[in-house]
Amino acid sequence: MNIFRLSADMLHLLSFIVLLYRMRNQRSCRGVSLKTQILFLVVFCCRYLDLFFSFISLYNTMMKIFFITATATTVYWMVTRYKLSYDGDNDLLHGDGSFFGFGAPHGVLLFIILPCFLLAIIWNEGFEAFEILWAFSIYLEALAIVPQLFMLQKTKEGEAFTLLYIFCVGAYRGLYVVNWVYRFATEPHYWQPLVWVSGVVQTLLYADFFYYYFLAIKEGAKFQLPG
Repeated sequence: MNIFRLSADMLHLLSFIVLLYRMRNQRSCRGVSLKTQILFLVVFCCRYLDLFFSFISLYNTMMKIFFITATATTVYWMVTRYKLSYDGDNDLLHGDGSFFGFGAPHGVLLFIILPCFLLAIIWNEGFEAFEILWAFSIYLEALAIVPQLFMLQKTKEGEAFTLLYIFCVGAYRGLYVVNWVYRFATEPHYWQPLVWVSGVVQTLLYADFFYYYFLAIKEGAKFQLPG
């Protein structure tokens, strides 16, 4: 494991800690997208099915278990303990008020889940159930943050810890891109275009957020999106 991947993993770990601390400390989940958290939970459950039949290292296993548990805890808190503070009116995707959509498929189901699943069937590393679900999780992770970014776009501002959470998730993926470049340059047979393309797309989705986040830090001002 190189320093770029380790740093990325630590940022990813920090993102969960920040979000859970923020929700528990403030007893609120306002500003957090439930749809994004559910999508991330689907991502981890699909990707880490190999927990049942493959062991790489204790570090790898513990990280996988933590990611699933932390995300499941976030979703659970949002639908139970802190459900009254959930801002469902702003957690919308193309006017869709539910997770799957009303009537004909639209919202998260049409614009995120179905395209990712269809792409996983077409482009994967092996036409087997696990490989298709693994590819699906890669594609889905690239777009899972979209509902959160839509929510931020609607409110035009965000709470400090929520913004830090989004930054950590985006920076983690950005560092993974650097990790892939490093591995490509140092490992002769390293070749994962499926992962690279998805990771670059995911990182680019954060570009607008990164710009205004760093601008707010530089000017010592409150984070505010234009419009």
